[in-house]
Amino acid sequence: MGYELRVQRESPLAYAELSAVTAPVDTGLELRGTPEAGQVFARHGESEHAIAIWQGRLYGEPTSDWQVAQLARLAAMLGGRLAGEDGETYVIRDGIVEQVSGETTYEFGKLEEILSLGPAQWST
Repeated sequence: MGYELRVQRESPLAYAELSAVTAPVDTGLELRGTPEAGQVFARHGESEHAIAIWQGRLYGEPTSDWQVAQLARLAAMLGGRLAGEDGETYVIRDGIVEQVSGETTYEFGKLEEILSLGPAQWST
């Protein structure tokens, strides 16, 4: 199990809301599964990649900046925020994907550039 990032909102997220947000083709996202268990996939080129898991809550275990950007984008589409296990948050501000932890901000880069590069995994 990797490092978990979860979508958090003021109000609980319902499967129907997740389904409605991911349904439009132009989002590049697709929800598969049931209200009990599912996954959200994002396309890059001709490939699909799982970015989030639904099990009564929405979370992911990203292995690339692309997955973090996709999760941050999905969280924003749902009116929530993306939070890490250590209390940091991931936001998209002025087209830039950022990690915010207390007073410290780390920029991942421009959302569009990260998404165009695709899901190249972090090296370990």
